[in-house]
Amino acid sequence: MIEKNVISQWVEEKLASSGNYLVDVTIKPGNLIVVEIDNDEGVNIDDCAELSRYIEAHLDREEEDFELEVGSAGITSPFKVLRQYIKNIGKEVEVQLKNGTKWKGLLKSADEHGIVLTVEKQVKPEGKKRKVTVQEDLSYTFDEIKYTKYIIRFK
Repeated sequence: MIEKNVISQWVEEKLASSGNYLVDVTIKPGNLIVVEIDNDEGVNIDDCAELSRYIEAHLDREEEDFELEVGSAGITSPFKVLRQYIKNIGKEVEVQLKNGTKWKGLLKSADEHGIVLTVEKQVKPEGKKRKVTVQEDLSYTFDEIKYTKYIIRFK
């Protein structure tokens, strides 16, 4: 049986000397192995091909058949590892909390505990007729977050 932790270990070993990093390994029914990698500057197709060959060299099709997909984490895919959060600091993201609340704002910071998101809110100051836009920093732990995605804007 092909094991996720073994594949993950091989990928980590191969990527240790590069700018790429492991995002996720999934093994689906029928031994479909899906490996997602990322890079702070973007993933090169040659890096995916090289990693695919490296993984295949460690597996034996005679012992157990498999299908292998190696690719980059999609730009609209939810963030899965801290390094993706750090890579997107200063960019606009959408955060869905486990309680159903959804926010769009600038990712201000991220660390091993969670994130700080800067959002804009409309508030009506006392004695004023019109609402004004104010910025507020919201902090969330990773346990509170269902997903975070990068927002693509075409201007």
